[in-house]
Amino acid sequence: MADDVLGELLRPLRLSDIFYSRWQAGGEWGVQGEEDSCAVLHYMLSNECFVDFHDDSPPIHLGAGDLAVFPYGTAHTFAGRPDQVAAQPLKSVLPERVPGSSDVVTIGSEPADTEILCASLRYDRTAEPALYRALPRVIVLRRDMLTEEPLLHGTLCSLASEIARTSPGSGLVALRAFEMVFVLALRTALERLTELSPALQALRHPGISTSLVAIYRDYARPWTVETLAREAGMSRSVFSDTFRALVGDSPAHHLTVRRLQEARALLSDGSLALGDIPARIGYQSNVGFHLAFRREFGTTPGAYRQALRSA
Repeated sequence: MADDVLGELLRPLRLSDIFYSRWQAGGEWGVQGEEDSCAVLHYMLSNECFVDFHDDSPPIHLGAGDLAVFPYGTAHTFAGRPDQVAAQPLKSVLPERVPGSSDVVTIGSEPADTEILCASLRYDRTAEPALYRALPRVIVLRRDMLTEEPLLHGTLCSLASEIARTSPGSGLVALRAFEMVFVLALRTALERLTELSPALQALRHPGISTSLVAIYRDYARPWTVETLAREAGMSRSVFSDTFRALVGDSPAHHLTVRRLQEARALLSDGSLALGDIPARIGYQSNVGFHLAFRREFGTTPGAYRQALRSA
């Protein structure tokens, strides 16, 4: 069931484009990345680097063959030393990161001895499931763990040579390959690293993951806490308590957010009349839908659609 819920969790993101780069660094170097609406990947081809969030947590060491995944592009520094003070802003190193393009970056005070393969997978931030933000800000898969995942490891090993090709379809191949790495990395984390966060535990929990699939896939059904608990095979009280502890939200509100995110997608698409949207996402009352939308997003559905058209 964990694989099913992972697919449902990622489906609304609509991964659409990629920028990837090959970094060659040596001596003293450091780069400060900014918050971004991307899933970011760093794969160490050689030597080492250190990731720092500049908070109370210690820098994270990445060695050759390690993979770091930042599911929602949390701002961080990556550098050649853990105590690197001065770091160049990413925008000064890569002023233009056009989706669908790639670049080779040379940085540092000495000839390069470190190589990193980086990718930014762009997704639709407005469709981001509530639980997605509860994933760890970084997931590190060590080399020894990757070698036990043949498909993931094989894809990573082939990326370095594949992205250097300029043959027809190479851009699409790179997008799909990095997308596969991203999904396989999250699957590996689900199977092996659930202690990292309650969100991963929720996706792995037999009952809670079943209810999440129901919420994400069948959001238009007239679910109640009782029927979701039955779907999960749990008592109402145990289900509610466990759901809140792992997901960080009540089942009812999580369902509401999922429905309203789908409403935003329909409002953005523009092909469905405003009055037809409530029933499509599971609301019996137009008034109830309008009130819920305004409470969650601070504006009415009509005003939201109008703002999109005026943008």
